[in-house]
Amino acid sequence: MTISSDRSPAVDVAAPKTYEVRTYGCQMNVHDSERLSGLLEDAGYVRAPEGSDGDADVVVFNTCAVRENADNRLYGNLGRLASKKAGHPGMQIAVGGCLAQKDRDTIVQKAPWVDVVFGTHNIGKLPVLLERARVQEEAQVEIAESLEAFPSTLPTRRESAYAAWVSISVGCNNTCTFCIVPALRGKEKDRRPGDILAEVEALVAEGVSEITLLGQNVNAYGSDIGDREAFSKLLRACGKIEGLERIRFTSPHPRDFTDDVIAAMAETPNVMPQLHMPLQSGSDTVLKAMRRSYRQDRYLGIIEKVRASIPHAAITTDIIVGFPGETEEDFEQTLHVVREARFTQAFTFQYSKRPGTPAATMDDQIPKEVVQARYERLVALQEEISWEENKKQVGRTLELMVAEGEGRKDGATHRLSGRAHDNRLVHFTKPEQDVRPGDVVTVEITYAAPHHLLAEGSVLDVRRTRAGDAWEKRNAAEAAKPAGVMLGLPTIGVPAPLPAATSGCALD
Repeated sequence: MTISSDRSPAVDVAAPKTYEVRTYGCQMNVHDSERLSGLLEDAGYVRAPEGSDGDADVVVFNTCAVRENADNRLYGNLGRLASKKAGHPGMQIAVGGCLAQKDRDTIVQKAPWVDVVFGTHNIGKLPVLLERARVQEEAQVEIAESLEAFPSTLPTRRESAYAAWVSISVGCNNTCTFCIVPALRGKEKDRRPGDILAEVEALVAEGVSEITLLGQNVNAYGSDIGDREAFSKLLRACGKIEGLERIRFTSPHPRDFTDDVIAAMAETPNVMPQLHMPLQSGSDTVLKAMRRSYRQDRYLGIIEKVRASIPHAAITTDIIVGFPGETEEDFEQTLHVVREARFTQAFTFQYSKRPGTPAATMDDQIPKEVVQARYERLVALQEEISWEENKKQVGRTLELMVAEGEGRKDGATHRLSGRAHDNRLVHFTKPEQDVRPGDVVTVEITYAAPHHLLAEGSVLDVRRTRAGDAWEKRNAAEAAKPAGVMLGLPTIGVPAPLPAATSGCALD
């Protein structure tokens, strides 16, 4: 017998599983997290709403092992998630990145509620490991000792519609005594130039107008393929790609910074007049102890050549204060270089032991109070120089690429923010015309602070761009998604400007 009914049958559609990726560390980690997000979305997960704070079905920690307290930070966060997981059936927690590569055997012991541990060389395995952990109901720990697939071959959920990272190499061949990165990411492995250019062209076709070439030691590119001028050739080749308005790169090493790179920067119009050049110390004695293969004269010589070829270049740096054995005379040499180089900004750190590095066991560790006092003197000097250098921009007319999420007070001040060619942050008066992230505006600078500029007058010109179109299209598509599948708006925007993010061998 058939029973009919006018009622439509109920459809039981399971809500898609959500994910959250928490990132610590350098730009390489940020870029890896874009790959992890892409992998999870390719596997059917959707991004958890902004502010979910551990309520997602899958929470991934992409870790950094650079700072001494990196493990304490990780285990503290894992501890806070333990109770959430107990009340959230089916929730999974994964730990990847440099700390996972280093502490592979201890993470699950210290935090047995973790489901997956994976390393820097096998991020592509994350969805498989999550599924295996679910089916087998036990933690999966899989650490590859060498790169299984270049990260750029993996799916990507880019954080910006108008700007993108492009990785040109992974790993590092240096042996700096304060840095554990080479031990965790391995020896340098370069991508083929054709693969890099194909990725750049594909991104530009999608509307991206700014590319940041990324490597642990970006200007050493070519050492793996036997071409010492490969990096300068790559810059020039990128310069020929139609529609690519801005090219940046991070982070170079003074040892590999050659005249052909300076020439390529000066002669390629869309390579931006900006350079992040890690110093670490101005003392030859300390540089030798750090195993940095340059000395003060070599470093200042590079700065002089860059300024001669690119007069308006903004130069930023990384500096470590209080390295083991650093004397007052050594520190004064660092201050001397800061005065001579006149950095736009400096990313300054108090030396922190990295377990597993030679420096961690060196004699003459500097007392904390001495390091703190030196650090404060360095910061005060650099603040003064940054402000003086920024004041030179007052009255200049600058072209800005409108950014998303750069100005924290933009809503209250009715301003927008953007980045100049030299990567300076500029807050400007919101024009009557609609302006989108990725569009370009022309403004006159009216005020300078140590870390930003203001353009308080009317915007002189607005240029709508394909990048702005891409941002608008992306956000319209995400807003149209049904409830429960919303990916959330991008929060990082343009790849983090230096020195707001670290270089591969700097402190986080």
